[in-house]
Amino acid sequence: MSYSREHRRGKLPPAIEKNDKLAYILIFAVSIIVFVAVAFLSRVELKVNLGFDKHIFARLNALINTFVALLLLGALFAVKDKRYRTHKKLMLWAIGFSVMFLVSYICHHLFTGETSYGGSGLIKIVYYFILITHIVLAGLILPFILFTAYRGLTAEFHKHKKLARITWPLWLYVAVTGVIVFLMISPYYN
Repeated sequence: MSYSREHRRGKLPPAIEKNDKLAYILIFAVSIIVFVAVAFLSRVELKVNLGFDKHIFARLNALINTFVALLLLGALFAVKDKRYRTHKKLMLWAIGFSVMFLVSYICHHLFTGETSYGGSGLIKIVYYFILITHIVLAGLILPFILFTAYRGLTAEFHKHKKLARITWPLWLYVAVTGVIVFLMISPYYN
């Protein structure tokens, strides 16, 4: 399909040149590095006096996750309305905020260590179910996000849409449950 026909239909031209081999290498490398860094750094605690409440990072994480969820919802509505440029911008913002989240998440765990959940009974089961599914999906979602973005940026919209049907709801779940986990654990911060 020619560029002009795609453009008339509201589709965007490729933003990056297609290079699957390089994309696979970079996406897997970034995903592995991030996973290992988070796994390693979440077990390290730095005993430093920051001069402010260290749990500000947890509040920032919840705020960022809220923004990501709202951006994802906005992007969904934009693409359903065939506003592809808006969709692209919102999704790139969601990726940018997710990078900010990652930095804030690492800072929170570096400076505060682990916090034990203090609830009991059914609420504790609910908390740990949400927490475990959140952690597992957060650990797995990054390569899906990157591959989905890559397919969109190379204008492979059929592949992009197919991946997005998996990626988008999982990413939204991770963002929303991140806020829920914060709301449930924050009363137990010291």
